[in-house]
Amino acid sequence: MTWATQPPPGFKTVDDVAKGTRLVLIRHGEAECNARGLIGGPLGCSGLTDLGRAQAGALAERLVRTRDFDDVTALYTSVLPRAIQTAELLAPGLPAGLTAVADCDLCELHPGEADGLTWQEFVDRFGVPDWANDPSVPLAPDGESWTGFYERCTNAFERLVATHPGERVVLVVHGGVVEQAMKSVLDVQPGDRLRLMTRNCSMTEIEYDGDSVRLLRYNDVAPLPAA
Repeated sequence: MTWATQPPPGFKTVDDVAKGTRLVLIRHGEAECNARGLIGGPLGCSGLTDLGRAQAGALAERLVRTRDFDDVTALYTSVLPRAIQTAELLAPGLPAGLTAVADCDLCELHPGEADGLTWQEFVDRFGVPDWANDPSVPLAPDGESWTGFYERCTNAFERLVATHPGERVVLVVHGGVVEQAMKSVLDVQPGDRLRLMTRNCSMTEIEYDGDSVRLLRYNDVAPLPAA
């Protein structure tokens, strides 16, 4: 074999052939709890803002036009209203007949007793966990730690990859869930904080092929129509 037209192994950076399971993680649109500064667990989340609905609509219009996701075989959301509503708005751009499966393992970090509080109320009542030194500390009583959040999300990804071998699956989730998924791409420690700026209704796509994990896209967002 010669390398006149192809680089040798280890140098090629583009491969259009999918070999494993592709998880497309879509962050929900702007939520009321985000806009109001509330901690949005099951109590604090009341769904999307008008802007959040517009963001989801813009992405749906893009997917209707491009039909990028016509090969998607399954759709999952977290159990929180902002994710469920986003998935409903994206339906026109996904294959007909997909039924969204709500899965609590895809939720944002479980806030426990901090749920529904403003961030100032949270700080006044519980203080700020020192995750830089101990990421196993819960956010609040009955809440989740940063490493516990990582373990939950990682187990969920592994389960979905095993359930859908070689398929493309859409997950409508949260910024924190995207961050946990990105750790497998970047090969960092479970307790690390990546401090990503994952935008609302952006798409992150990761391919899982045995021990190989490959990032296909991150923060891919459809622009809102001009006013």
